[in-house]
Amino acid sequence: MNIIKVKDRQELDRKTPSMPWYVEKFINYKLPDLSPSSLLEYVRDYETFFSWLMAEGLSAAASLKDVTLSELEKLHMDSIDSYKMFLATHPEHMNARTTISRKLASMRSLFHYLSQIAEDEEFYPLLKRNVMAKVSIKRAHKPKDTAAKLEGKLLQEQEIDEFIRYINEDYGTDVATNKQAMYAYTLNRIRDTCIVSLILNSGLRVSEVVNMNMDDFDLKKKLLYVYRKGKNDDTFKTPVYFRTEAIREFEHYLNQRESQYKAPKREKALFLAIANGKKEGSRMTKRAIQEMVIKYAKRFGKPYLSVHKLRHSFATDYYLRNDLYKTQEQLGHASPETTQIYAHLTDRTMAEAIDRLKES
Repeated sequence: MNIIKVKDRQELDRKTPSMPWYVEKFINYKLPDLSPSSLLEYVRDYETFFSWLMAEGLSAAASLKDVTLSELEKLHMDSIDSYKMFLATHPEHMNARTTISRKLASMRSLFHYLSQIAEDEEFYPLLKRNVMAKVSIKRAHKPKDTAAKLEGKLLQEQEIDEFIRYINEDYGTDVATNKQAMYAYTLNRIRDTCIVSLILNSGLRVSEVVNMNMDDFDLKKKLLYVYRKGKNDDTFKTPVYFRTEAIREFEHYLNQRESQYKAPKREKALFLAIANGKKEGSRMTKRAIQEMVIKYAKRFGKPYLSVHKLRHSFATDYYLRNDLYKTQEQLGHASPETTQIYAHLTDRTMAEAIDRLKES
């Protein structure tokens, strides 16, 4: 069972009834093909858009549920341009270009469904005029551009081992005078080292780490079994290899998981945390893992590191030793184009290595 998908499905079921009937119809249409997590993002995007329509007087609705199809049909391109400006400049949003493009794509998917697929009782489209068909959505950054943004913000070569060693050995020295930080570190040092080592030696996404259970790994075969992003089949877990370097930290954590986190027998989660006021450990959350990595990264002197950049760090290192398609399979990318980021990153890495050889 994919824990994140279960929670997102529950949230989706809670939010959808507050949407107009035609949005609920669209969500039900998409449900067999898209994950609850993706559909939940759609609904959140529609919440933002419909709230903006009401605030701007472009809809007379008293609630989100009451925004009508006729109000959507009357929208002009000027209105969509104003909405884009709102997304880019409003203090509560201030979205990056890629996020704005994604939000507009969510709207375009809904409008396309209403104008091209869904029909009324007379077999006419539910939406007679589709303003979103005129909206040009800029393509996300090309792999080369993404690589340029990541340059200098990843762990390279020996830094991977240094970061793992810092968490396992040196962080305690840096926070020795902070009793609260030292207590948390003493409690979680082995677990935290294991998580970071696992990501840096497998390239797992944070959601894949969160969802892992006690029966989802094979240390002898160096295999992890995870729910891959984009796959809407909860009956199959994809086998993913991890490098030998992660085995020691894995074994250390397994040896103390039950005793350190008072793990109840019913708790299947691999990585546990004890919440404030609780006596037994429960599954770590996505946010807890993200904040944990940021905490160590700041002390390590690389405050720009995140869980996803650890994944990028592994991928760059892995690509140096393998080809594009092996890297694509290891990372679970749907398209080799996404994996091409690492081709551009490794070009720079190899050039830097050659420069260092010349200097020595």
